[in-house]
Amino acid sequence: MDQPGDEKKKAETLSRNNSVVNSECPSEDHASLDENSESPYQSLVVLDENLDNAEKLILKWDMASSEAAKQSMIFEGQPQEAEKYLKTVDELQKLMESVSLPQADVHKAQNVLQIAMVRLEEEFRNLLLVHSEPLDPELVLNPASMASFRSLNESYGDRPSHSSDDDEAEEEEEEAVSHPLTDKVCEMDLIPQDVIPDLHRIAERMVAAGYTRECMQVYGSIRKSMVDESFLRLGIEKLSIGDVQRLEWETLEVKIKKWIRAAKVCIRMLFASEKRLCEQVFDGLDSVGETCFSELAKGATMQLFNFSEAIAISRRSPEKLFKILDLYETLSELLPDIETVFSNELCANVKTQASEILTRLGEAARGIFTEFENAIQRETSRTPIPGGTIHPITRYVMNYISFISDYKETLMKLIVNKPSQTSKLLPEGLIDLIGEYDRGSDSDDQSVLSLHLVWITLILQNNLEGKSKVYKDISLSHIFLMNNVHYIVQKVKGSDLRALIGDDWLRKHSGKVRQYATNYQRATWMKVLSCLKDEGIHVGGSFSSGVSKAALKERFKSFNAAFEEVHRSQSTWIVPDAQLREELRISIAEKLLPAYRSFYGRFKNHLESGRHSELYIKFSPEDLENALLDFFEGSPVSMHVRRRSN
Repeated sequence: MDQPGDEKKKAETLSRNNSVVNSECPSEDHASLDENSESPYQSLVVLDENLDNAEKLILKWDMASSEAAKQSMIFEGQPQEAEKYLKTVDELQKLMESVSLPQADVHKAQNVLQIAMVRLEEEFRNLLLVHSEPLDPELVLNPASMASFRSLNESYGDRPSHSSDDDEAEEEEEEAVSHPLTDKVCEMDLIPQDVIPDLHRIAERMVAAGYTRECMQVYGSIRKSMVDESFLRLGIEKLSIGDVQRLEWETLEVKIKKWIRAAKVCIRMLFASEKRLCEQVFDGLDSVGETCFSELAKGATMQLFNFSEAIAISRRSPEKLFKILDLYETLSELLPDIETVFSNELCANVKTQASEILTRLGEAARGIFTEFENAIQRETSRTPIPGGTIHPITRYVMNYISFISDYKETLMKLIVNKPSQTSKLLPEGLIDLIGEYDRGSDSDDQSVLSLHLVWITLILQNNLEGKSKVYKDISLSHIFLMNNVHYIVQKVKGSDLRALIGDDWLRKHSGKVRQYATNYQRATWMKVLSCLKDEGIHVGGSFSSGVSKAALKERFKSFNAAFEEVHRSQSTWIVPDAQLREELRISIAEKLLPAYRSFYGRFKNHLESGRHSELYIKFSPEDLENALLDFFEGSPVSMHVRRRSN
């Protein structure tokens, strides 16, 4: 941390003192002086005495020549001695500026001043070491400790004087609960305030003597070690971009959570407080404080930001989106504070780095969002899901976009382009649907995000249509589509997606659920209900004529076989939503039971009087009603067991 002009300042001091008038005899002009005036000779004597006195005191505290000087520190518990020492250093500076000082004394003064600077450097180091402590995470992250700190806005103004102490304490307590420390820039005392004046006075002397570089090196070294220790306590590790990218995502998720919390503390508290400390210690010393802070911040902020940069440029995959959005929102929220804390020109690189990383995080989020859409289109697994229940991809996609709605404000800023509709994997009808939705929506930022969410539900449904075709039983394919579209509708209805996608979409897709249920009933029950028709039962084909028992027996047998087959298979099918399952059973019962009750009531007497009637009339209407309770439970139940239990 070389400070420009340091060596020049030392050289100027030496040159200035080499230019003394080296004359030991008074000139002729001095003969005319008043006899009461001090002669040049007398002035030299005084200068010599002053230099000897200064040398005596400085050597008293010279650690190289005095063992006692090594054992104690001037600025620790010896305020009068410290004041005396600083005054002696000031006297030395004045002596060296005197044009009357002989050349030999100039060199002597320089040597004494150098010894003094070595001592002050050690005192400076000791004060910093003894009184510096790293941040305590438990303290700074506890809202109740707010009263111990002050916000940047309060740093430069007095509190109103009209409130009582009790009122102020009550207000501070309320503020501590409602505003955690890391919600705004908050300065804290990294070093006790009563130590700052001593550090400042030492820094003043060292800078004046041309020892700025040495002063800054001591300060920077000790404060850097404190920042490093604070980072360690906050969980910020020294990881390169490569180190971060080699970690498993599960490990990174934990580290991202820690980083977000730590970054707020670092920017709003640690660096803000380090900047304030620099300003206090080096107050009035040109740009020394700014240079010190920029040097301290350069490496520390690079270590801090390297982590988020590594995440931003890592391989993109859908599971990373939400953590990347967390990082984006955190850095976006911190950007104004970064502008405030790193406001001087020497810290421009810090602000630039933060802005560039924010841009990369935004690009990563957009890229992952697009990749997520493409991944749904490419998911072509054709293994049928047992029972026609909700497909894992449906759960995954809908849970995913439900989380997306939690970040809608951020995504509205990031997602500005409409979804690509040029995929060869999608049918033209689907592309027409998204176009229709687009024309019906407002052309603002929200509609662009809404358009993407609708697009995702459409390509998901298109995917599910393909998966439904793997079922050999057409009825089961309808149950599968009903279950999955119903799940999609419920997810939208029960989350913030509803506001983004709209009620019109909900109405249309609720209608789709009903249509799939209707399609299922037609595919399953039309064949069963056809067994309960009167055609072919009456002799001669007339309703008023007699009944053919043979035809009637065959009709009951056909019904029994058809119902038992449906019961056997569909009791293993699954409708996971209890309300939908009950509504479907009621709809089936409303069609099946009246038809069977009528058929049963009109024709059972024709067979009950004969032998082995139980072989044909197996079920009463109540048996069927009870049997319907087995449907869509996902567990096979024997009709024999069902009838026996009744």
